Amino acid sequence: MLFQIKSYLQFLWHSKNEHAVHSPFVFSLLTKCFYDKKSKPEYAVLRNYRKSLLENNTTIEVTDFGAGSKVFKSNKRKISKIARTAGISPKRAQLLFRITNYFQPECVLEIGTSLGLATTALSLGNLKAKTITLEGCPETAKQAQLQFQKFNFNTIKSEITEFSTYLLNCTLHTAHYQLVYFDGNHSKKATVAYFELLLPTITNETVWIFDDIHWSPEMEEAWEMIKKHPTVTVTIDIFQWGLVFFRREQPKEHFIIRI
Repeated sequence: MLFQIKSYLQFLWHSKNEHAVHSPFVFSLLTKCFYDKKSKPEYAVLRNYRKSLLENNTTIEVTDFGAGSKVFKSNKRKISKIARTAGISPKRAQLLFRITNYFQPECVLEIGTSLGLATTALSLGNLKAKTITLEGCPETAKQAQLQFQKFNFNTIKSEITEFSTYLLNCTLHTAHYQLVYFDGNHSKKATVAYFELLLPTITNETVWIFDDIHWSPEMEEAWEMIKKHPTVTVTIDIFQWGLVFFRREQPKEHFIIRI
């Protein structure tokens, strides 16, 4: 916790808003997407999906393949508590919806479904897109699948799989995802591995979003490695997330932005 407080204070010190951004691409993204305060009808769907989970007191046995939890001490967890403490926040879900809606990707990949709070935001952003979401824990994935059925999210394909195996197979088949949301394993080793496995799938329009880039010292190290990679041109650090772009026409720039 102390590390994250220190990281956040450093973020505030270095962060800017749209008035300090001279890139037309990033300026447009900030003003038309990040800072869009208008209410959207899709937000009501996100609220109802969350409410349904918060009212679910079912206890499940979670298989954690990631870096562990800073909240839970046991693998037996109530659905309601997972949704309340470990799921994406309402504000972040709305932002994720706006980002997807702004870029209109045809195929979306999410690494780490959990209960599907972020998955639904990604899907709502473009209901015509195919959304593939990966989850390693069978019980958690099952709960998310039940929620998708309940709310008629028919374009979401839920896969119970080990992430690296799936990503290796998808790159062998030259899959292309216009948007990838990385939220499956908050360790340096896994984050860098997923980044490298998916590099063969990128196009000029690809958007990658890494969750919890300031979660730990090693996640910050992973983020620095990603920023410096020669294929990466533009990155945006909004503290909880790091956005990565591969636009060849853009000069290499890194932005630290307050939302």
